[in-house]
Amino acid sequence: MDKIKTLTLAGLTLLGSNFIVMDASAAADTNAATKEKCYGVVKAGQNDCATKTSSCAGSSNADGQKDAFIALPKGLCDKLVGGNLTSS
Repeated sequence: MDKIKTLTLAGLTLLGSNFIVMDASAAADTNAATKEKCYGVVKAGQNDCATKTSSCAGSSNADGQKDAFIALPKGLCDKLVGGNLTSS
């Protein structure tokens, strides 16, 4: 009897973990669709991706670097001083 309970619990745990993974990936897709790249507002070392002068995230050299971006919710970049939707 204990063997049946153990196998049932293991099966339900595995099934539940699959739903959690599927839900997390769907949330990531939705989150990416509501973001936009905002250039010129990033603090030094806080950029999200490569720039024209550096090859990886977190490598911007100065505050407000015109080719460094950070992903922000859509519509917010236009409200920030120095924010631009295109790289300079």
